[in-house]
Amino acid sequence: MKDREWAFPEIEAFEKLDTQINYPDESILFIGSSSIRLWTTLKDDMAPYNVIQRGYGGANFRDIIYFTERILADHNLKMLVCFIANDISGSQDDESPRKVLRLFKYFVNQVRTKHPEIPIMQISITPTKSRWKYWNKIKKVNDLMQAYCKKTNNLYYINTVPKFLNEEGKPKTEWFVSDQLHLNKTGYAEWNKIIRTAIEEQIRMP
Repeated sequence: MKDREWAFPEIEAFEKLDTQINYPDESILFIGSSSIRLWTTLKDDMAPYNVIQRGYGGANFRDIIYFTERILADHNLKMLVCFIANDISGSQDDESPRKVLRLFKYFVNQVRTKHPEIPIMQISITPTKSRWKYWNKIKKVNDLMQAYCKKTNNLYYINTVPKFLNEEGKPKTEWFVSDQLHLNKTGYAEWNKIIRTAIEEQIRMP
């Protein structure tokens, strides 16, 4: 409990928004860490689809499964899009790739309890210069999630990684702000192209 206290104010802020805003039915819920929170153009980028933006800094699967039900609330969703990138960050609390996969599966099962059939779109963890020394483990997480998505109904993996690597196979530093962890305007524009295309492909499917 105590290791999640830092996130309580943000989760409570989400709940307050739920009482203040009448979100349309069939909205797309974007859930995850700071890259979702800092996506300031999300509403415009996804128009005419209605979105609910629920990202908070530092989110990882270990803690988000504690808050999933509160974030889902009673929203009537068309789709859920998830990006979580902090389970392997160089911290002493880092999980193993296999443990992250187990947490990811648990999260998916939580969503399925309330939304048995909506598409769940899982965005790959972005390669970044700031965490490049841990990339082999992060890539393993991506590979495991992708494999699980391929064999699981209505679970889709959005692979953004190739677009964010340069010709030398390293992160494109020009698409990030100075911390080399978070996207800049150009990075978000490129991210959006990939993610929106994947979303539209699923929405068009019969």
